[in-house]
Amino acid sequence: MAATTESKTTVAVSGSDEEPVGQLDQGLRAWTVVIGAWCCLFCAFGWVNAIGIFQEYYQNNQLHSYSASSISWILSLEPFVLFAAGIVIGRVFDNYGPKWLLLIGTCLHVFGIMMTSISTQYYQFLLAQGICSPLGASFVFSSALSCTATWFEKRRALAFGIVSSGSSLGGVVFPTMLSRLLPSIGFGWTLRISGFIVLALLVIANLTVRSRIKNVPRPVKLSDYTSPFSEIPFVLLMLASCCGFFAMFVPISYVVVEAQEDGVNRELAGYLLTILNAASLPGRILPGYVGDKLGRFNVMIAMCSLSAIVILALWLPGTLLSPGSAAIYIVFSMLYGFASGAFVGMVPALLGQISPDVTKIGVRQGVLFTCISIASLMGSPIAGAILSRQNGTYWGLQVFSGAMMVASVFFFIAARAVLAGLSISKNV
Repeated sequence: MAATTESKTTVAVSGSDEEPVGQLDQGLRAWTVVIGAWCCLFCAFGWVNAIGIFQEYYQNNQLHSYSASSISWILSLEPFVLFAAGIVIGRVFDNYGPKWLLLIGTCLHVFGIMMTSISTQYYQFLLAQGICSPLGASFVFSSALSCTATWFEKRRALAFGIVSSGSSLGGVVFPTMLSRLLPSIGFGWTLRISGFIVLALLVIANLTVRSRIKNVPRPVKLSDYTSPFSEIPFVLLMLASCCGFFAMFVPISYVVVEAQEDGVNRELAGYLLTILNAASLPGRILPGYVGDKLGRFNVMIAMCSLSAIVILALWLPGTLLSPGSAAIYIVFSMLYGFASGAFVGMVPALLGQISPDVTKIGVRQGVLFTCISIASLMGSPIAGAILSRQNGTYWGLQVFSGAMMVASVFFFIAARAVLAGLSISKNV
């Protein structure tokens, strides 16, 4: 079937046969796009990776009168909007390219962060941090991934791994900066400094991120959004990704709060998110490099399996049997960061692998990430509700996260089986 083959990176030129524009997998231009896309991921997904710091801070400061689940709705809106807007952004990208998406996204993301810095009420945080900022981040995030897909084929997973490492480094820089600056200069100026950093990097992205293909405006067709669901590999990839994202943000949102409540040194606990994101840096690049050689689905299955093991065999029993052990939290953060790091870089690479036409990669990516957005929106609030029902004990949300990750492994295995059968020797 067409969907099982590598994408043919071509573009229809008006009045002529399909022909490529530019060179794949090589050249200064291609790798310059990777640099700009890296900046986009640093500012977009890297910022979202700091939600654990905000969860803890809001619970003890501006929003202390609200429940953990209510606060998590603001923070879970960030990945939801980041992904959900892709269903519209993908079509705009396919028709017009990334130029205006990057410019508008930069303005919205920076404006949202700056408005968050002066927010005091729940609805203000909801609008600024939960909607405006991630909407702008979605514009630059989707443009970066779609542009990268047009420049690479054989080295696609490696390119996506390098690009997504920006989110890892952002997830190191932003939580560290927030943890250090919030107590010393206050909430307002900490957010403003973050906004200026985002602005500087997105200026670089605006100057470097370009699509390899010629974007040709086409009418919007419902079939462009529904046809991917007729492809079994796409449906299985979507289910696997949704289950994974149900699980992925739960540790990111709650590991800091749990560690502090268990008696871990408050300053050390504040760095757990930094450790997790730092460990995800090799977890983004290495699986991409290995995946291009040994099979991207093979590597993704291995990384998801490791994530499930770390949650269910380390985080869950470790914190039950030895609450307050800093070593348990540090080792868990390192291993989970590495194992879960593959999600951001590998999912777009897997989508590219099963997509027959790269000129429609934007809308297909938008459809996939819109489905993922629902899981991203619901995962942390469900975990918060479980936490409230259990009167502050964390084993229930740990089981929930681990079970979702196991389900993700199952669906990735099913997708691989549809593509290449049950033989484990094939590089898929």
